[in-house]
Amino acid sequence: MNHADFFAHCPQFLLSMQRKGLSEHSQRAYQQDLAELQELTDGKDMVRSSFIAALKKLSAKNLHPRTLARKLSAWRSYANYLCELGLMDNNPLTGIKAPKPPARLPKAMDAEELNQLLDTPVDDNFYTRRDSAVFELLYGSGLRIFEAVALNLYDIDLIEKIAYIHGKGGKMRMVPLGDKSVAALKEWLAVRIAQDGETAVFTNHFGKRISTRRLRQSLDTWGVKTGASRHISPHMLRHSFAGHLLQNSRDIRAVQELLGHASLSTTQIYTKLDFAHLAKIYDEAHPHAKKSENKMKNG
Repeated sequence: MNHADFFAHCPQFLLSMQRKGLSEHSQRAYQQDLAELQELTDGKDMVRSSFIAALKKLSAKNLHPRTLARKLSAWRSYANYLCELGLMDNNPLTGIKAPKPPARLPKAMDAEELNQLLDTPVDDNFYTRRDSAVFELLYGSGLRIFEAVALNLYDIDLIEKIAYIHGKGGKMRMVPLGDKSVAALKEWLAVRIAQDGETAVFTNHFGKRISTRRLRQSLDTWGVKTGASRHISPHMLRHSFAGHLLQNSRDIRAVQELLGHASLSTTQIYTKLDFAHLAKIYDEAHPHAKKSENKMKNG
């Protein structure tokens, strides 16, 4: 379809969006996105390559991937409208994808703050012993919450200080248990309640395997009792484990193995948590950086 014919039906399309109850804000966004597409394609025939070229031009402006995805969605909706009218045989935007948004930086807690919270004494009972053992595992061994819930008695070896973890996709991995995790597990197992045949390490007061939902609630309660300054999620403890371990070991492959990541790229996001530490090392260790610093001091 040529350029003029393609955009000739924009007013009718926008009217149809209004009739469907689309908000005024969304209507304006559709109008602006289509006007921008018209300018970007500049008289070209509206074929697949024209849309790809327009998207590349927008990408070169460093627009956020979510903005690009929204614009692409508006263009696709308009092309679908033309197909419904019988003016196009197929939608040339089918299969064209916007760039993925950047991976969100994991939330992590400062090591000192987290250790203080973990070491804060709470009432000694069935629930606090269980929750303490769970939280020590989430931070001490980097477990996902469903992995902690899935643990069976035969999966942990408190003498060798190791645990066999049932990870994503049914994959098994072995992780070390820290001294605090072992101590917390021993205290919990001394009061653990279990029905006949129940093999779960972590049980509820009925003696059945605890649910992930209940553990999340327990973490919220524990955070309040220990005076946490913010909401603490199970994954935050896992993120903290990864960030702190990477900061101290500098071994991203080992961290990948301990976390059970199939791809190293998934683990690499944790390097962002440690950028300030890396910058400090650079300033202190790089010869040119030290030379520049000494010049400033002597200048």
